[in-house]
Amino acid sequence: MKLFISKLHYKKDLTIQEKIIVNLLRVIGIAYGIATGIRNKLYDIKLIRAYTSKSYVVSIGNITTGGVGKTPVTAEIAKYFLGLNKRTAIISRGYGSKMSNKEPNLISDGSGALYKATKAGDEPVWLSDNCKGALVVTCANRVKAEKFIKEQYNPDVIIMDDGFQHRKMKRDLDILLIDAKNRFGNGYLLPAGPLREDLSNIKRANKIIVVNKSYDSKNALKYCDYIKKRYKKDTYLCKIVPDYSYNIITGEQLPKETKIMAFSAIGQGAGFYDFLKNDYKLIAVLEFEDHHVYEPDDISKIIHYAQEENVEYIVTTEKDAVKLVDIIDDIELPVKFYALKLKAYMDLREVCGT
Repeated sequence: MKLFISKLHYKKDLTIQEKIIVNLLRVIGIAYGIATGIRNKLYDIKLIRAYTSKSYVVSIGNITTGGVGKTPVTAEIAKYFLGLNKRTAIISRGYGSKMSNKEPNLISDGSGALYKATKAGDEPVWLSDNCKGALVVTCANRVKAEKFIKEQYNPDVIIMDDGFQHRKMKRDLDILLIDAKNRFGNGYLLPAGPLREDLSNIKRANKIIVVNKSYDSKNALKYCDYIKKRYKKDTYLCKIVPDYSYNIITGEQLPKETKIMAFSAIGQGAGFYDFLKNDYKLIAVLEFEDHHVYEPDDISKIIHYAQEENVEYIVTTEKDAVKLVDIIDDIELPVKFYALKLKAYMDLREVCGT
């Protein structure tokens, strides 16, 4: 049901039944909008005061639900500060984790993930393994996480992954991400649409990044110009494109034009499948809900589906791959699992202002 509703957020031609569902959900969205509006107003007029860290705090977030590209952008910004020899820490909420996130959990001390994705969650583990040198901590309360990090490690820079709505902690740089293709979907608040809060709150952002998950940047650049003029914010383009696909057990690269099946459990997976269609012969697709925790039965389902389509090679995202390794590592499989590695390009000196 969750996957079905999330698709309605971005679908243009709705059936009569789908329109009825969306309009019913808009009633709930009114209450949601009032609640988020009151909360934001209390912060704006400083009746609720945000905590101030002594570290330089960067927030990376979005005003819509998942699938914008926060995780790869967070990784690139973390690596940028690490390259400046800044002690860097990343705070993640830890979606999909089996660990309690009421208190801070150290997922990486800078050497890589200390836990498996099945326990710590896909995003924190992926960030840990792709941002060597950075601390990664999960906690629902970013202030608690900051105090834990500050006491133990005293970092120069703290990056809040998915922090735009988390206003309990002040940030020195508030970066908002917008998807170049999906944008704001149908423009409705949750649950009828993808908006986490009213679009007027874009004014809180210091800088905006338009994320383009396509080889063609022409329309995305035009949209950057529109956003810059509309909201009077410095706006930059981030291009996310495929690098290569690799076997998640052996690291072997998958040749282009190979016949494949794909699956994912990410928000807005359409861009991922479009990339695959460009480089491979995509025969079939299987989708799971965002942050789905895979079980052995899911692997059996994926394999069975691939065999029905007479496909030997299966490709997923890197965030999904980190959750699969532990399940399939010791199993003799009739198919091979690969992950698509993406690379992000943006002017980090301009974005980070250093």
